[in-house]
Amino acid sequence: MAVDASPKDQAGILDFLSSGRAFGDSAPPERIETNGAFVFLTADRAWKLKKAKQLPWLDLRRREARERWCREELRLNRELAGTEVYLGVTPVTQDRDGEFAVGGEGRIVDWLIEMRRLPAAQMLENRLDDGPHVRPEEIDALCDRMIAFYRAHPAPEGTGDVYAARLRHESRLNASNLREMREWLGAPLPEPLLDEALAEIEARRPEILERAARGLLVDGHGDLRPEHVCLLASPVVFDRVEFDPDLRRLDPYDEMGALGLECARGGAGWIREQLLDRLEAAGIAPPGSALQRAYALYRCLTRARLALDHLRVPKPRTPAKWPAVARACLAQAERLGRG
Repeated sequence: MAVDASPKDQAGILDFLSSGRAFGDSAPPERIETNGAFVFLTADRAWKLKKAKQLPWLDLRRREARERWCREELRLNRELAGTEVYLGVTPVTQDRDGEFAVGGEGRIVDWLIEMRRLPAAQMLENRLDDGPHVRPEEIDALCDRMIAFYRAHPAPEGTGDVYAARLRHESRLNASNLREMREWLGAPLPEPLLDEALAEIEARRPEILERAARGLLVDGHGDLRPEHVCLLASPVVFDRVEFDPDLRRLDPYDEMGALGLECARGGAGWIREQLLDRLEAAGIAPPGSALQRAYALYRCLTRARLALDHLRVPKPRTPAKWPAVARACLAQAERLGRG
């Protein structure tokens, strides 16, 4: 049975994975840290190690839990990104002499998700920041990829009530958390907009349930942002949410609209309109304009809230980044509120 873990338990594993010898390279891999994982980038691979910690949404302190969620992440992302990107789950082992290995013969001490490394220059986030300019035909290809996926993954029965309740709950949380964190914002908080956004979500509940009854909700990505899209000739969408299926079960106009809002903050406002038009042209019935606006307000305020929530931890990474992100999201919400 797996033992309880702590950051100390993973320290030796992290030192090993951060060295060139872990993956047979002469140079150490590039290491990226997120809230819940470490990712090690080699020449052609990305290796993801889940942190041995309790997150607000998931307890990963036990090795068996990390293995379970590695395998679930692999399964779900293979459905969207394919087996040529998500290659497998590989153990980290330790022999009798205390030496670690990736996929060795010793006892298993942790688990890695093995992925093909995608070209950073083709990530949508980087294309928005550094160019070359994203082309309309690339956005069409991305949307077509997601439309095919949505058609193959309808939401299960009963999703409408769960989805509407989640939107209402998250909208209330947006208002309360943003008010709690207002001193960190560095700008006035648009108080009336917080209440308006919640009222709009509550007023649109009958339409959400009607769309669910018509089979228009899907089991999608759950956190679709520019950093999760690689604009290859056949676009790749990765890092699908594994830890909470309710986050994936939504309206495709909500999810694709959210991606478009992120792109707009990156200076490409045209992308959102093209994504939504493409969904409609494919025969996916759009929500009414009031519901679409409610989705957009909800997404902007949620992103602002999550940005400021980074500052709740004792030693946040890049603390200067998050108030600026929150201000940009709130400014975008105010523009939508005036629309």
